Amino acid sequence: MNGNGAPQRVGDATTPSVSSAGARTRLERGRGALGPALELVHTGRAPTRAVLTAELGVTRATAGAVAAELEALGLIRVDSRPGASGGTGGGQGRPSHRLSVAEDGPVALAAQVHSDGFRAALVGLGGRIVATAPGKVTVSADPAQVLGAVVQAGAELLADSGRRCVGAGLAVPSAVAEPDGTALNPLHLAWPAGSPVRDIFAECVKAAGIDGPALTGNDVNLAALAEHRHGAGRSAQHLLCVATGHRGVGGALVLDGRLHSGSSGLALEVGHLTVNPEGRACHCGGRGCLDVEADPLAFLTAAGRSPGPEVSLLQQARDLLREEPEEPAVRAAVQELIDRLGLGLAGLVNILNPDRIILGGLHRELLHADPERLRAVVADRSLWGRSGGVPILPCTLDHNSLVGAAELAWQPVLDDPLGALA
Repeated sequence: MNGNGAPQRVGDATTPSVSSAGARTRLERGRGALGPALELVHTGRAPTRAVLTAELGVTRATAGAVAAELEALGLIRVDSRPGASGGTGGGQGRPSHRLSVAEDGPVALAAQVHSDGFRAALVGLGGRIVATAPGKVTVSADPAQVLGAVVQAGAELLADSGRRCVGAGLAVPSAVAEPDGTALNPLHLAWPAGSPVRDIFAECVKAAGIDGPALTGNDVNLAALAEHRHGAGRSAQHLLCVATGHRGVGGALVLDGRLHSGSSGLALEVGHLTVNPEGRACHCGGRGCLDVEADPLAFLTAAGRSPGPEVSLLQQARDLLREEPEEPAVRAAVQELIDRLGLGLAGLVNILNPDRIILGGLHRELLHADPERLRAVVADRSLWGRSGGVPILPCTLDHNSLVGAAELAWQPVLDDPLGALA
């Protein structure tokens, strides 16, 4: 600790003089690598100091100084015990130090609003959910009231945890227009079109006494970002994510590690692809859109079930798939939704040529129910599918939109750890 109680960092003027000049030189040389180094540990791509050295393209001494600085900031842990590297040192000689995110380090406040309520969570580096608080409420037409409730739930989690908070992120079931941060079409909420959700969320966060930036994004975009960094989308260069949550269908594209959001944040509104011209009327004014042909309500309707108010539509659809998978009407509904979803995915494959597709929400369950049928529809109806196939995988993270919302808040820290935590 230094004189004001803060952890002492390599290169501080108050650091003891033993090899301090060399340490300062190495750190200054590698200071620009702090952010890239933290991101490598955060995403699990640098489990040891040897791997970190290779990935950053710096000397072993510089990598050691960078790792020590990140540890002093309370962001990572460096384990130098014999055998700690788990055999991943990458060569002969001394085992490389093991690197991991600090389990007791700072957290981001993550919030998600959906048609059946909300959820707040604290998320650490590495996409780890530290604590979560669900809230099943009737989502009112006043976004300020709803966002105030979810931020209050998050503030209580923070108070109980005693953790430092780096910022807050919010996932909403709507396209979020940039640069204003407005919810352009919250179709499955009663909120007015164009609600300034980012400003409202930021005001609620500030009023709760929470420091750091407050950012907002579309829920499926954020799910895709989380899966790309921590889940089924790792290592994909062109990742397509399609998911249905409580209502509707959304999509997202991650290109070279970054979300493709278009010119104003509105790209990949895949829910409004027409997959059945004679199908159900859609909220957008069209007919037979993926949004109303392949979501939980469409599944329950196709299976001849009337949804009840006790639990969410998503949970009712999942329960039906789990409890009555061989019931003829349920099997027919699975086939119908898979065919509709497959048509939509085939069109997206033709346009985007992704190297991986991941499916979330009820679509993940449909993939599990009949993976060969879905893959066959996509391969049969897409040019690139016929030429070799696109891997179609289930999302693997629980609450991936929440983890993605936290990624928004963590990004300034990943960009500049020293500046963000100063």
